[in-house]
Amino acid sequence: MKTVVLISLAVIVIAALATYATFLLLKLRKQRFALAEIEKQKQRNQLDKDIGVLSSIILISKAVNQKQCEISEGCWRLSVLIESLPSLSAQFKNQYPAIFKLYESINHMPILEKRNALTKQERLKLDLQRMGIEQELEGSVLSAIAELEPHAISVKESLQEKLT
Repeated sequence: MKTVVLISLAVIVIAALATYATFLLLKLRKQRFALAEIEKQKQRNQLDKDIGVLSSIILISKAVNQKQCEISEGCWRLSVLIESLPSLSAQFKNQYPAIFKLYESINHMPILEKRNALTKQERLKLDLQRMGIEQELEGSVLSAIAELEPHAISVKESLQEKLT
């Protein structure tokens, strides 16, 4: 009789432990699935952001190519945008060094309110310095920007395909 009770108790304990283990495994599976969904959503959000940045890069490249935007302003904006692409910035920097060379040559110059706070002579001096740098790098920068536009379009299209 004692043996039957002990065996019955053992079966109940084992069944309870098995049920609890199954519950924990199902809970773990659900958590892993939720984490995977969160990661997928993060990747989709990053792709959306990158596509938006690439759209801006394309727009600015067109503006510079069509002489609707000064070369230095275009390089400044393009550099900042490219640096905001975590997975692509190194590739773009290596492919289009002229853009970053111009940016690095002028990024110390004040803009907006800080520029307006300067005297006319100081602004003129900086403008002359900037124009000299632009003139020196114009050919290589325009060539780089001309190549950048179709490349950015291609990269944008490939990212859009990943979203679908």
